[in-house]
Amino acid sequence: MKPHVFIDRAIPDAVKAYLLERCTIDLWEEEDTIPRDQLYKRLSAADGYITAGRKIDSLLLEAAPNLKVVSTVSVGYNHFDIEAMKEKGVLGTHTPEVLDETVADLVFSLMLGSARRVAELDRYIRDGQWKRGDGENLYGIDVHHAKLGIIGMGRIGEAVARRAVFGFEMDVQYHNRTRKLEAEEKFGVQYAELDELLENNDFIVLLTPLTDATKGMIGKREIGLMQSSAFFINASRGATVDEGALIDALREGSIRGAGLDVFLQEPLPKDHPLLGLPNVLLLPHIGSATFKTRDEMAMVAARNLVAVLQGEEPLYLVPEFIE
Repeated sequence: MKPHVFIDRAIPDAVKAYLLERCTIDLWEEEDTIPRDQLYKRLSAADGYITAGRKIDSLLLEAAPNLKVVSTVSVGYNHFDIEAMKEKGVLGTHTPEVLDETVADLVFSLMLGSARRVAELDRYIRDGQWKRGDGENLYGIDVHHAKLGIIGMGRIGEAVARRAVFGFEMDVQYHNRTRKLEAEEKFGVQYAELDELLENNDFIVLLTPLTDATKGMIGKREIGLMQSSAFFINASRGATVDEGALIDALREGSIRGAGLDVFLQEPLPKDHPLLGLPNVLLLPHIGSATFKTRDEMAMVAARNLVAVLQGEEPLYLVPEFIE
């Protein structure tokens, strides 16, 4: 008998065909997120579950007694309650690597868009404010040959560094739990302690995963170390930053600007204070959101899931489950 899989979102046809050859599937294709009660009902007979952010906790696991694997269509897995999953014997998989270059592109979009005030000046034209004689009020900041500090030199960090060094001739420092000697040799980047990196760079890019150690790692003290001309870019997770401290800094002008793809609350509420600030560029958590990359991520998630259900080693087991 084929294993039974529940998928809580629409998936590409090729991924659906791949799964149907190997499993029976139950697919939620509505635009709205599946309600909790319906989710629990649909999971009651599931051997596998494909999601992209649904919280996997003890309540959900109790409702899914046959579950063997949860495969998330994302690199991040902070929505997994690892201990609860281990207690129930449920493995977790994720989708790193396939999205590295796409996220690195977006990081540079945030850097360029913030520095050259792209969204702000687009609104300036649309609001009919552009006039002859406009001068320094339209100026931005150069990205080429600027100084870049990368916090979190994983695969995405290396992809950003490569663009920065070879494409924009930037001077790059990085901070990481461990030094990346190969990256230093390959790209000419320099390791720095966190405080030094924050103090010395024109652009600060945060790319760390969300863990107990990185939660709130960029707070009031850290933001206070940045130059008043600095731009802060967050493409990690919203909870890695003290959002209130960042808002204060943007309001007061203690940093020049920010580009954010992630937030504490997603979607942002309509009255959120970030929405009223002209010196921040906001994107709706789209780091990996291209058709090609999202399709590839969905296929990797499917292959991970099928491997576990067939008793094989998945491509990308979440590190905490690796013995």
